[in-house]
Amino acid sequence: MLGTAAGDLAAETLKLGYLNSTLMFAAAIGLVAIAHYGFKLGAVTAFWVAYVLTRPLGASFGDWLSQPLTNGGLGLGTTNTSLVFLGAILALVVFLSLRRKTQVA
Repeated sequence: MLGTAAGDLAAETLKLGYLNSTLMFAAAIGLVAIAHYGFKLGAVTAFWVAYVLTRPLGASFGDWLSQPLTNGGLGLGTTNTSLVFLGAILALVVFLSLRRKTQVA
């Protein structure tokens, strides 16, 4: 719930919009990666900070896809947005499964 609240705070209360808040949280995760690989931020700390940031990232991205155009979204609705996420998850599972088989063989 806190992730959704943070995403909504950035997008709606701070008036950044859904796309901008998505990009902001993605950039924050990128900064964590830079801090880990470039400045030797501990792996555990980097993991947990990035993990926490995925919640508002997902909430903002989901809102951007599902909200009507008049609210700054793409207007796909909740069902189509869920289907987009389902398709992305299935594609990743299939890709990683096939990749694993080629590495084992």
